[in-house]
Amino acid sequence: MPRTAARGGPQTRARISDVATQLFLERGFDAVTVAEVAREAGVSSVTVFKHFPRKEDLLLDRADDAIEVLRTAVRSASADVLTSLREAVLGLADDRHALSGLKDGSVPFFVTVAASPALIARAREIADAIQQTLVEELAAAAFEGDAALLAAFLISGYTTVLTGTARRLMAGETPDEVAEDHRARVDHLFDKLRTGFANGTS
Repeated sequence: MPRTAARGGPQTRARISDVATQLFLERGFDAVTVAEVAREAGVSSVTVFKHFPRKEDLLLDRADDAIEVLRTAVRSASADVLTSLREAVLGLADDRHALSGLKDGSVPFFVTVAASPALIARAREIADAIQQTLVEELAAAAFEGDAALLAAFLISGYTTVLTGTARRLMAGETPDEVAEDHRARVDHLFDKLRTGFANGTS
């Protein structure tokens, strides 16, 4: 397969990700090597690692998107950060964004992750990094509550909601059947967060 023209650009990154995802979903994460991904994408292994420092990141490549959603919500909040975060997270569900777990065709992704201890471990590391970023953003926004606790409960709670949604989809339910309950659980999560972490609460 010929090499891509711009090995360092975003098109190359997207191609590597697409090729890797297809291979992982077809054969399982642990059965595919980085060298195979590189060969199929028409690049070197060095180029793959330039864009994706860890093999797991070839599939779990939404961390930057998640951080941007939270960062934008915090920075754009006119007064109430928690309301802004709620709207942002509910917006993911309404848009059937991949980060909501409700995007059509997500089941093979969930199955692949669930079958790989390495991916599960990396997903937890990514969640920790996202949580720390949220703490930093809340601190920079002069959030008056306990930023560390809010971030910890939000990320953990949303992970629980997302995991529940994934399990139902893997069991055979459709996104349409799961979406209402998913949204209701997100709402319930934010209701609970507000009782202890609203602005002005110590």
